Amino acid sequence: MSVPLPYPAAGRSRSIAGRLTLLLTLLLTIAAAGTALAALSYGQTAATRAFDRLLTGAALQIAERISVVEGETVIDIPLSAFGLLSLASEDRIFYRIDGPGGETLTGDESFPLPDAAGTADAPLLYDTEFSGEAVRAISMQRFLAERAVRGPITVIVAQTLRARSELAHEIVTRAVIGVVVAGAVTLALALLAMHLALSPLRRIERAILARNPKDLTPFSTSTPREVEALVAAINRFMARLDKRVGAMQDFVADAAHQMRTPITALRAQTELAMEEDDPRKLKALQRRIRDRALGVSRLTDQLLSHALVTHRADSATLERIDLRRVAVEAEREARRTGGAEAIELDLPADPVMVVGDGFSLREAARNLITNALAHGKPPVILRVSITADGKALIAAHDQGAGMNPGQLQRIGERFAHDASNPQSAGLGLAIVAEVAEFHQGCIQTRTNNGDGFMVGIALPLAAHIPASAGEGNTA
Repeated sequence: MSVPLPYPAAGRSRSIAGRLTLLLTLLLTIAAAGTALAALSYGQTAATRAFDRLLTGAALQIAERISVVEGETVIDIPLSAFGLLSLASEDRIFYRIDGPGGETLTGDESFPLPDAAGTADAPLLYDTEFSGEAVRAISMQRFLAERAVRGPITVIVAQTLRARSELAHEIVTRAVIGVVVAGAVTLALALLAMHLALSPLRRIERAILARNPKDLTPFSTSTPREVEALVAAINRFMARLDKRVGAMQDFVADAAHQMRTPITALRAQTELAMEEDDPRKLKALQRRIRDRALGVSRLTDQLLSHALVTHRADSATLERIDLRRVAVEAEREARRTGGAEAIELDLPADPVMVVGDGFSLREAARNLITNALAHGKPPVILRVSITADGKALIAAHDQGAGMNPGQLQRIGERFAHDASNPQSAGLGLAIVAEVAEFHQGCIQTRTNNGDGFMVGIALPLAAHIPASAGEGNTA
């Protein structure tokens, strides 16, 4: 058993899985970038707070050990103050202590002061540069109220930022690693879930590819609720295709049979004419040959017209059309093809608007005219009107006796022609019936005693056609 290869796509688009993968990767990348920025900000803030507490503790210890002995300011810097700061072994420590008059009592006299001095209750933390490095400093004051020394003592302690930067970098690195690992796991789980969620589509694809090309029966398989609409659409398409293929096969078989009979008769009469010497009999044979040739020509023309109307039923774009214009164009075309000199038009003063395919409606009107000319009696009137029940009607009237009950029962059937008329193809009213069905209308007939026969198609007026009537029929 050979499995047909799928047709190559003209331009293959990215798959749903590929699009979802790209979208998820993009979203996770944005989330990772946002988390990294947040972690950087948090890491810097956390490191700054931690080392600021160390600076504050060192400055408090130094300020508490300042005293006045025998009228002199004594500064006893405890080792524990710098012991806290020495936890950051790679950083340098600076300090400066100024007296009440602004003189430097000890420390680095050139260390920059803040714009405003901090107090004991509200120490001032600030950033500056010293010895070519960025430093973080704290300024704190202690007020002395001794007899010999009276006023604020300013304590400044500073530290470089290397340990802070390393701590912030470590926090950010760990956060980013965690985000990347979590993102990778999330993406892998999402791809697995997506693979499982899309498995019904792959199952449908395999089932369709494994089908015999001639099998157009409804497609049935267990699918999730979200895919049921897709399966229903496939089944509707296959039903339409099955209907069209069946109609085409029946039509081709009927057409082949109908074409074979008149061609065989035409050939037989031609052979008889070639052997006939009697001028009167030869003349009669020539008339028969002419009638048969006209019948074959008309049959061929209507076969092509029927095939085109059938095709347009699925592909034509529906538009608002005035039936009066359809009647005028059909009458003009019938006169151009010849034999339609006895046609009259009866059109109303106001437009009769319908929604439909102009070509198909013109073909139907032309076949109404041709049918009336072939089977009725002149004069033939092509009339457009609005019926009592609010339908648009385009009909051919003639003065003949019309159809018998058997013919009326078979009206619209293909090849239901009059066997006594060799020029009758039996497709005219079949085309009319198909156009009427395509436009949500129907064939109407009426026999008036002593006033001829009428056959036409009644269509919904444009104002009464649902908005969705033309959907799905666009080319």
